[in-house]
Amino acid sequence: MNKPTTSPFVSFIIKEMRHIFRDKRTMLILFGMPVVLMLLFGFAITNDVRNVRTVVVTSSMDVQTQRATNRLAASDYFTLVATVSTPYEAEQMIRGQQADMAVVFGANFASSSLRQTPILHPQLQFLVDGADPNMAQQWVAYAQGTLAASVHDSPVHIKLLYNPQMKSAYNFVPAIMGMLLLLICAMMTSVSIVREKERGTMEVLLVSPVRPLTVIAAKAVPYILLAFLVLVVILTLSFAVLKVPLAGSLFWIVVVSILYILLALSLGLLISNVAKTQFVALLVSAMVLLLPTVMLSGMLFPVESMPPVLQWIAAVVPPRYYIQAMRKLMIMGVGVGEVLPEVLVLLAMTLLLLLVAMRKFKLTIDN
Repeated sequence: MNKPTTSPFVSFIIKEMRHIFRDKRTMLILFGMPVVLMLLFGFAITNDVRNVRTVVVTSSMDVQTQRATNRLAASDYFTLVATVSTPYEAEQMIRGQQADMAVVFGANFASSSLRQTPILHPQLQFLVDGADPNMAQQWVAYAQGTLAASVHDSPVHIKLLYNPQMKSAYNFVPAIMGMLLLLICAMMTSVSIVREKERGTMEVLLVSPVRPLTVIAAKAVPYILLAFLVLVVILTLSFAVLKVPLAGSLFWIVVVSILYILLALSLGLLISNVAKTQFVALLVSAMVLLLPTVMLSGMLFPVESMPPVLQWIAAVVPPRYYIQAMRKLMIMGVGVGEVLPEVLVLLAMTLLLLLVAMRKFKLTIDN
């Protein structure tokens, strides 16, 4: 009795899977890098306001000033390091790196507070270390929110939607997902195909009875499966370790992610047509994928705050739309209809990249 033969397509997939699992460096990139980056961005790299060293400047510690000072001391955001009587002393402490910020209460602070004057009045001043302007603005905003009730002598309620604890991980996790899936899929796919070219085995595969498109598809399938596994690892880490909620539909999170994975694979195929060596493939992947993703996708800096020229360039950066979609689905918990514009852009980019990559691959075969 004859044993059932395995189809060439499945055989190529098995061959590629063996190549991947034999290469320890590839496995380290596939699973080590996501874990390290998730933990790094989730815990070490953060812009959360915590333990701001604060100096209180007051000439008289009346009831209103004491109440405001107690609010600062009770807050997790600020750590009171000293109380001085003049702004000059506070400024010297900031210059000497002994404090980050000073809150200056005027002599008539109590009377002005009872008149319910606005918080930004002459009787209240902030001296802030502005070496990091973004953090300086956050410190002042947090201080204003903390002191608001004391200044107006009435309770102030601030409600933050979607991220009430203002955790940086809520912002970083969707961004890291966009960067990792793009880098892993595109880089690994391009390097895999270029490796076959370097070794001379690609020509052998292309002259075999199997169609060239079948060979390429078979090489892409293992990376689709591995990328999906990486996605599962990332979502598990974000939910279980970083406490980032999955407020939206998990089904649509996965569907949009699979579309993005296909886009990344198409981009990797296009890079493999351009690169002649694995080193060039890695270099092109880093220049074309890593820098635009970090700088122009909204991962670290809002696209809306960029100059118009950079906004136009950011419009063609695929991770921008995936990150926006993931933030809406994961953090805001919206339905798929709210991310339809991003999904349509990703779909159009995927089809365009796949069309160009396959056409260029066909031209390479013909030559």
